[in-house]
Amino acid sequence: MQDRNNKKKISRYSQKRRHTMGSADEQFSSYPSYKVKKSNSFRKILTFMTIVFFIAIFGILLLSNNRDFINDKLGENSFLSNILTKLSKGNSSKDPGFSMPFGPKRQNILLLGVDSNGADSDLWVGTRTDTMILLNIDPRTKTVNALTIPRDSKVYLPKGMGIQKINAAHAIGGVEMTKKTIEDTLGIHVDRYIMVHDDAVREIVKALGGVDIYVEKDMHYNDYAGNLHINISKGKHRLTEKDVVEYLRFRHDALGDIGRTQRQQWFLRGLLADMQKPETIAKIPKIISVAGKYIKTDMSVYEMTQYASMAKHFDKDNIESAMLPGAPNKHGYVSYWILDPKMTQEVVNRLIYRQMAGERKETYTASIMSSPDNTAEAKALKAALENAGIEVKCSGTLRSAHSQFIAHSKYVTIDYYADLKKEVPEVKSRQFVYNPSTYMCAATDFTIVTGGENGI
Repeated sequence: MQDRNNKKKISRYSQKRRHTMGSADEQFSSYPSYKVKKSNSFRKILTFMTIVFFIAIFGILLLSNNRDFINDKLGENSFLSNILTKLSKGNSSKDPGFSMPFGPKRQNILLLGVDSNGADSDLWVGTRTDTMILLNIDPRTKTVNALTIPRDSKVYLPKGMGIQKINAAHAIGGVEMTKKTIEDTLGIHVDRYIMVHDDAVREIVKALGGVDIYVEKDMHYNDYAGNLHINISKGKHRLTEKDVVEYLRFRHDALGDIGRTQRQQWFLRGLLADMQKPETIAKIPKIISVAGKYIKTDMSVYEMTQYASMAKHFDKDNIESAMLPGAPNKHGYVSYWILDPKMTQEVVNRLIYRQMAGERKETYTASIMSSPDNTAEAKALKAALENAGIEVKCSGTLRSAHSQFIAHSKYVTIDYYADLKKEVPEVKSRQFVYNPSTYMCAATDFTIVTGGENGI
């Protein structure tokens, strides 16, 4: 009886408390709205500060190599200069003890460059991907392979969206549809992504004070309706932010969008070289201001700082790059890049899965292509290769070309190229490209392109 009375008391007390205090939802809704707004503002500030922190660490780890330079800019033996120097020493050894939070396994990082959607609201909604590069990064060997995906590639989009150009995936379904399309098309897994808005390129180049690029041909084009006016002459240039946008958008030549894709690779090569200059450390605050608005990623701050730590050990001449092989095709008014299934699988196996030939050939064959102003160098290169026992099957001229070492055979690896440079110094350091489908003038194991002024 006593227990029953106690239960009634507890029940009456609970009802009275609920009546006085209200439900949990009612309590939450009764909170002053300014507290909710204040919380949201705090989260935005915290997110921005996290991005700023990462960019600062990236710059520190990548650029803090020069004690004299740091002391000159930040003061000798100052608190900040001492920290930078310690970080530099801790990351400049031959074996910096690099370790990833997810273990020493290879990662596929999808780098996307998106265009403008013409709106002032969300920079990432309804935008097409002008640039798609799949980076395969190996923490153990500290090497990078870069696979460029032509934006006009004809593919099947998931969720019943049918046949489209691959650059439409982001406009239709955002980054998740882009990742899914690439995974289904190439049979790979995308671990992380980094999206960069078109405006970021302009602002970063502006912060750096320009980027050194060799323009391989005269570029003249006027589109009054689109307010696009390109007027860049052939040769060495320190391109401004305006020039870089024009350089990257130019596609009005025989190569069309494929030539544009190649220029994106050359621009990234030049940008990497500029980012590794010691004087860039003074420009870090300007670069930081770009990240919060124009860069989007699903990587954690810790992951990105680890990649930044490894980035200073990258050798741009030791990066193997390729483009998905195929051929142009026009269907009505729509132009597609039709991927070659067999060759595409070969490229994916080599750059993403890193399946390499375990042995070398007894003899190799080569082709040499040179710009008209570098014929003397090409002649000396041919003699040096033949003295090393390599048959030069053909030579030719190729106007407005950057210097490249193009591997056509699976037996021509980045390690073979490194050994060849030691045996034949005339080969020099060039961009290493894997292209199993296109020969310059004959079916050979590799082609050496000597282009531009002084073979740039």
